[in-house]
Amino acid sequence: MMAAVLLYQETHALKVLAIVSRSQMFRRLLIALVIVFTSSSLSAQQAAPNPPAQAQPNTGYLTLFGEIQAKAEALAAQPFAENTSALPPFFAELDYDQYRDIRFRPDKSLWRAEQLPYEVQFFSRGSIFRERVQIHVIAQGNSSLLQFTPDMFDFGRLPAPIDVPADLGFAGFRLHHPLNVHRYFDEVITFLGASYFRAVGRGEVYGLSARGLAVNTGLPQGEEFPVFKEFWLQQPQPNARRITVYALLDSPSVTGAYRFIIRPGAATEVTVKMQLYFRSDIEKLGVAPLTSMFYHGKTTQRYVDDFRPEVHDSDGLMIEAGNGEHIWRPLNNPQRLAFSNFQIQNPRGFGLLQRERNFGRYLDLEAKYQRRPSAWIEPVGSWGSGTVELVEIPSEGETDDNIVAFWVPSEPVTAGSRRSFEYKLSFEDDPGLDSLSGRAVFTGIGPGRDREAGQRLFSIDFAGGELPMLPDSTQLTADISTSSGTLGPAVVERNPFVNGYRVFFEFSPGDEEMAELRCNLRAGDAAVSETWTYQWWRQEQ
Repeated sequence: MMAAVLLYQETHALKVLAIVSRSQMFRRLLIALVIVFTSSSLSAQQAAPNPPAQAQPNTGYLTLFGEIQAKAEALAAQPFAENTSALPPFFAELDYDQYRDIRFRPDKSLWRAEQLPYEVQFFSRGSIFRERVQIHVIAQGNSSLLQFTPDMFDFGRLPAPIDVPADLGFAGFRLHHPLNVHRYFDEVITFLGASYFRAVGRGEVYGLSARGLAVNTGLPQGEEFPVFKEFWLQQPQPNARRITVYALLDSPSVTGAYRFIIRPGAATEVTVKMQLYFRSDIEKLGVAPLTSMFYHGKTTQRYVDDFRPEVHDSDGLMIEAGNGEHIWRPLNNPQRLAFSNFQIQNPRGFGLLQRERNFGRYLDLEAKYQRRPSAWIEPVGSWGSGTVELVEIPSEGETDDNIVAFWVPSEPVTAGSRRSFEYKLSFEDDPGLDSLSGRAVFTGIGPGRDREAGQRLFSIDFAGGELPMLPDSTQLTADISTSSGTLGPAVVERNPFVNGYRVFFEFSPGDEEMAELRCNLRAGDAAVSETWTYQWWRQEQ
């Protein structure tokens, strides 16, 4: 039992994303991130120097991000070609459990012999990870292609493969750095599967994921998943506080050059710069996408047979609009595919947050949901007009990545065009937005007085910001609205248990199936809280 618990704690689960068609729901697998390692490879502890993974020189020479841009532009002018290559039977026939037995040997970590502040470990191809990823190492201005060799890996109960082709490549990699304890190399960020990557700050465990790009997410024709097909790892300087990674992205509709500047710490920050080149028109381009899981929590209105009060990697979408308004949207696990769109001009930021940090709300000793990171996107420069879109997908368990959020620019994406974006992505406990606004810390939903008419009672607690400092004589009002149905009068009263205020109101849907609700606290004409929003759906019987 203990061995099983340890394996669970040190193994990332396969995530599944449900996609829904125009007529009815259907499930399709989405490879998110499967990260398998034991305690010996979870954090490569500094030890006596060992031979590193060897990089084989080639004729390539990489000095500037512009060279990868040129490569992406040239690739976009060619027809798309699959990047799988032929996998030897040993790797192609691995099932999921067999793949989990393959672990990278920490003593083969890149840069371990140099005793640099970063080390890199790699993932073998196989099972569901069939795409070949080429990895280059940049040192002293020279680019070398890293070759796969079987002695890099412990194959567990499997026999070591023989006659491995020289161009087998890898499935991805993970970066290690002393994050929590001096000289102990914790896993900080992982790139594995399509364009997925995830990271942690100090004291956190893996949760939600980021992606390089989202294409046509949730549309009836199906989603396209761009792939990082090549990476360039810039060898860091001694005592470097950051490390740079470059990537080449490819898919049937788009290619792209990416630069990631990674700064581990209490908040691990990733500055992402990308230049995109489009082979074809794209109906919905998702920039800076985040993917997470919400199974059940405070907003869940149906019975869930689970001893844990809440199960989620994130519990809300946060948006800071260009005008400074803060919008909070609690997440939900709906009974049908749901989209929420927030029209924004020049967003200051958005992200999926895990606000609930109380272990007593999760009671899960293994998953440690209270330690899952929040992810906050801060655009660099002006992104103009567009939409922050939230997609919530029905899920029957915690193995489904059923939450997606991204930025959709208003300007149409056409074949032959190009776009560039830059943003800072932070993985941390709390983005700590500079605001005096109170936060919506609790959303409760229950039956209203007229149950036969389907009336619902909403209870929202606001706390923090300047709310605790308001005099008792302050008269607060709630500004509430709905896109359909009717609202009863709002009641505002002080809630001493959160050192803030509670808002009650009843919502009568009538014959409507869906409504968009909004609420914030005001002192006179001034807002003193963020804007709480919620998408209500009539529950299926």
